[in-house]
Amino acid sequence: MEVLHEDNHIIIVNKLSGEISQGDKTGDRTLSDKVKAYIKKKYNKPGDVYLGTTHRLDRPVSGAIIFAKTSKALTRLNAMFQDKLVQKTYWALCIEKPYPASGNLIHYLVKDSKKNKTSAHQKEVKNSKRSELNYKYLKSMGNNHLVEVDPRTGRPHQIRVQLASIGCTIKGDLKYGAMLPNQDKSICLHARQLNFTHPVSKEKIQVTAPLPNAKVWK
Repeated sequence: MEVLHEDNHIIIVNKLSGEISQGDKTGDRTLSDKVKAYIKKKYNKPGDVYLGTTHRLDRPVSGAIIFAKTSKALTRLNAMFQDKLVQKTYWALCIEKPYPASGNLIHYLVKDSKKNKTSAHQKEVKNSKRSELNYKYLKSMGNNHLVEVDPRTGRPHQIRVQLASIGCTIKGDLKYGAMLPNQDKSICLHARQLNFTHPVSKEKIQVTAPLPNAKVWK
């Protein structure tokens, strides 16, 4: 487990594709369990370790994720995420270049919980939630096209479905239009950077998550 930042109140780690942020029906060991084990061993803590989940990344997505080590930090971080005070930047390797090369996308998303899939609509529909992101094309590497994304809202599968809606499907994302899977079952979406004010110390925090070791990213 790669720790990107740690202090008395928060810990930020670089999630691997395939890890789950919190428990689900699979019963697989969670990233939060691994972080708890790391803290328990590092500080020789007796009993249970407190750890709060502040946000999530989809299982096939990699990158920076914040956990709270104290209840004070969790309460404040939850409020910060709700008030959009944590700036998240993602990198996506896409099958096609976006057109135009940069822009702002607004859709109304509806999640099908049974299928665990989200649909994007141009206008508001029943049970939809407004979703917004900014994107810009960075460069091409062979048949892969690197796109930077700054989500303005935090909806399930938001980046995946919104990019796919403009013909810019993320590599390996079979759920949203990719024809071929990645060998490791990942999708090429990485939470690259986090910028925010520390919930307790008030210092400015900027964390950049190194890219996955998968050949496609190199």
